[in-house]
Amino acid sequence: MSAPPVDRARIFELVSVLLTYPDDELLGAGAELRAAADRIEYEPARQQVGQFLDWLSGTAPVDVQRHYVQTFDLRRRSGLYLTYHLHGDTRKRGMALLVLKQRYRAHGLRLADGELPDLLPVVLEFAATVGAGDGEAPLRQHRNGIELLRSALAESGTPYRLLLDAVCAVLPELTDADRAAVAALAIDGPPVETVGLESLGHGPDLHGATLAPYPVCSSSEAVR
Repeated sequence: MSAPPVDRARIFELVSVLLTYPDDELLGAGAELRAAADRIEYEPARQQVGQFLDWLSGTAPVDVQRHYVQTFDLRRRSGLYLTYHLHGDTRKRGMALLVLKQRYRAHGLRLADGELPDLLPVVLEFAATVGAGDGEAPLRQHRNGIELLRSALAESGTPYRLLLDAVCAVLPELTDADRAAVAALAIDGPPVETVGLESLGHGPDLHGATLAPYPVCSSSEAVR
């Protein structure tokens, strides 16, 4: 059984919200989040999101917030910026970001100031809003980056891995070539280029956001 487009949109929208920083508003919306999860018809994804919500509601808010920062902000291997996993800080990343931004503009989606278009919650929101085809195209195009993030989250044991599992459960199966590419990237890490992306002029075009590298630490290092 595969998830229909309407159900995929529900999953993408809910996971997009749950992958944002768990501020007081998010943490206070437990009943609404649970109701949204219960509307997911595809059972594997519904169970995965439900397990995550069990952790979210059963953990002290300060611990949830600290865990989020440690998971996504202080470990480059589990950063939420998809193009970094594939391109590092290279010219190719700058072009990939520009292509994403142009796709969003074509459908009327404007990014917030300082927000990069490859942030996974943004990519998921676009997929949920625009739907199958154009909306889900960025998820398919950046599937390898999603899988690398998913692998890093699984390795660290964070409950956030369940959200990536739910997303991947309704995406097309990986090909053998995809699996080989993900395995190679997991070993080698993202490419490195000495020429800064600023020279391409993409930083100011992306609402003034900078494309600085992630902190140089691995998921196995202590972050605090």
